[in-house]
Amino acid sequence: MPYFVYLLVSNLKNNKIFSYVGYTNNLKKRLKLHNTGKGAKFTRGKKWKLVYYEKYDSKKTAMKNEYLLKKNYKLRKKIISNR
Repeated sequence: MPYFVYLLVSNLKNNKIFSYVGYTNNLKKRLKLHNTGKGAKFTRGKKWKLVYYEKYDSKKTAMKNEYLLKKNYKLRKKIISNR
């Protein structure tokens, strides 16, 4: 079963950009959960757009790469600015 690491962005007041990184085995369903307020607590109340995802063959690898992307703010900024 494939797993995905994904990056979401949301614009709020004052043009401040928020980003969120996660992993899942069903991107469509997960994005819908985030946008309906049933995803992670941080994502509630915001409208999210999927700007990046990468496919992995194992959950372990996906979790490892999710952690790396979560901690690497420079890479997140670079991905967001290239969208």
